Amino acid sequence: MKVEQRFGPGHRVLVTGGAGFVPSHLVDALIERGCTVVALDNFVTGSKENVAHLLDTPTFTLVEADVSDGLPAHPALAERFDAILHMASPASPTDFEKLPVEILRVGSVATLHLLERAAADGARFLLASTSEAYGDPKEHPQRETYWGNVNPIGVRSVYDEAKRFSEAATMAYRRSRGLDTAIVRIFNTYGPRMRPDDGRAIPTFISQALRGEPITVHGTGNQTRSICYVADLVRGILLLLDSTESGPVNCGTEHEMSMRELAEAIVSLCESKSEVAYVTRGADDPEMRRPDLTLARTVLGYEPTVTPEVGLRRTIEHFREQAG
Repeated sequence: MKVEQRFGPGHRVLVTGGAGFVPSHLVDALIERGCTVVALDNFVTGSKENVAHLLDTPTFTLVEADVSDGLPAHPALAERFDAILHMASPASPTDFEKLPVEILRVGSVATLHLLERAAADGARFLLASTSEAYGDPKEHPQRETYWGNVNPIGVRSVYDEAKRFSEAATMAYRRSRGLDTAIVRIFNTYGPRMRPDDGRAIPTFISQALRGEPITVHGTGNQTRSICYVADLVRGILLLLDSTESGPVNCGTEHEMSMRELAEAIVSLCESKSEVAYVTRGADDPEMRRPDLTLARTVLGYEPTVTPEVGLRRTIEHFREQAG
């Protein structure tokens, strides 16, 4: 299966949350293609540093705004968009407790604002959803047909259910308005530009290992995640954007490893003397997570290529540079 490039020179693309970790890499890739890109971010979790290298690029505009309040009056937002990628949302476990209402609003109100704009522009709308839509899964690996096992009132529900609502809204606009839509379910992703303090395992483990501190693994450390390097994820998202597929389509990697194995690998790659320390596990923390990539392979020709060792080395090097 080969997907032909659909968006490139002459096309205008809006990326919400564009200064965030994954979206900023996506912005880079779209700019490299020749697209004109408008990145919108309120910098609650995103960082201007992630797109600072693009500020003098004629085909790039950064707009500071909260998309949950609707799109502001700005010259870069006045013209029609060919594609809208809704990537905005705080997404780490610490955010779930600190920014619960903001997460719910960007998943619901902001999604509706952007779907209306996509309908008005006749734009392709791509929603960044999440493996969290599956909750603590009873099916392994997780296929897109699995409905999930989510606690609707748990501490993680603000993110899980916001994304599930945004998926439902996206499909409603597709069915009732004929909107050209796509949904990608993103699995655990890592790489340069992650926030060191964002509460996710990889940046936490790397920061602790580089400082020689104990690596805080939650619970027994037997819970698993499948970790995907950001470049592989971006390639998968662009394949879905270019395609005519609606999804949902899983995007990630099948490199499943336990949190204990991940911590030990990071300690080794950092050449650190840190030891693993076990701490209380958070509520509703999924026991296992691995995507079934059959659909992505079949309809997009997607195949992740970066091994955990290579990706983790690149990420560790980035963290070292940031630490100065």
